[in-house]
Amino acid sequence: MSSANHIDIVKKIYEALNQNDIATIFKYFDPDIKRVEFEGTPMAGSFAGYADVKVHFETGRSTWAEGSCYPERLVTEGDTVIAFVHVRVRLKDKSDWNEGRVVDTFTFRNSKVIEMRSFLKSEEALQWVGLKE
Repeated sequence: MSSANHIDIVKKIYEALNQNDIATIFKYFDPDIKRVEFEGTPMAGSFAGYADVKVHFETGRSTWAEGSCYPERLVTEGDTVIAFVHVRVRLKDKSDWNEGRVVDTFTFRNSKVIEMRSFLKSEEALQWVGLKE
């Protein structure tokens, strides 16, 4: 599968996340998906397999009253797409918006995402995939 197809899939994953369509996200994930979220967030940790990762996504997304995660830039390196993401979310029972930037990496095998990692710092994500900023 081409890099352009991988980028299209990542865009569809964010569209589904923003619409709270968890089922669509999982159409693009391998059954053995691995998810790693950086420390310092309520959803931090490492998750493996459909069931575990699905609970992670559903739990995290269920805290949103409204908002979005918008990939501002997508870069490919081998079988990995690096997404530079603007996050703007208002949590349930809150009036303030949480806003910031993170970097997500999506590693593909046989047209499916086998690993998704989130990083607070872009240099950490780029180092993880073997690049420099």
